[in-house]
Amino acid sequence: MPHRPLARALAALVALFTAALGAVLVPSTAQAAAVNYVALGDSYSSGVGAGPYDLSGCLRSQKSYAPLWAAAHGVTSFNFRACGGAVTADVLNDQVSALSASTTLVTITIGGNDAGFVNVITSCRFGSTSSCTNAVNTAKAFATSTLAGRLDATYAAIRNRAPNARLIVLGYPRLFETSSCGWLAMSTYKRTILNEAADVLASVTASRARAAGATFADTRSTFDGHGVCAGDPWINDISGIIEAYHPDADGYRYGYLPALNAVTG
Repeated sequence: MPHRPLARALAALVALFTAALGAVLVPSTAQAAAVNYVALGDSYSSGVGAGPYDLSGCLRSQKSYAPLWAAAHGVTSFNFRACGGAVTADVLNDQVSALSASTTLVTITIGGNDAGFVNVITSCRFGSTSSCTNAVNTAKAFATSTLAGRLDATYAAIRNRAPNARLIVLGYPRLFETSSCGWLAMSTYKRTILNEAADVLASVTASRARAAGATFADTRSTFDGHGVCAGDPWINDISGIIEAYHPDADGYRYGYLPALNAVTG
């Protein structure tokens, strides 16, 4: 009888220790939640401009924002399907097959190639002011009309294949600073209207993403002050044919990754 208080105390201590040990060994529901991440999209998701590239033919770089995010967050699985040069049809035909009901996160950049921005930039870089203006106006008209429907179809297909996933649509940055940039650079006028076209594309993409119930991650502010002609540019100029007017490694790490982190937490 005199030893019962001690026994009770020891029993209570053992119970407390067991509970504490269980809390350490058994992860919480939040900690145990699987993150099955699939990265879709075009060259701005595959990492063109950052290098080095894998042997897939899609110019995928581990320095792109998607693998950087996956590595930093210790995801359960990561499927890198973004491909340089992709248009919305390529996402539908070649990329959404990677999605399933177990997918919990999807990111994508898409639409720039549909709108012909490679040709637009080429026209502005090497053509006259009038040819640049015409190309920009054509791309803007396409973005506000035909592209909107293509984005709707793409986001709907992603939703259909991955009904339990969070969809994050990342936008494109403005490519240029409009300050003085040397006599070999594009004129301030050309750079200004190209940035205005990027704003139109961002507006259309954001609108269609919201309509699809997706989250839009705007990269224009994170790249602000680091476009072509900046003192510290994160966008490649024409030094490389493939990499021209794509982010460099710093652009993906310090421009795209923070924009994604801002919406994922």
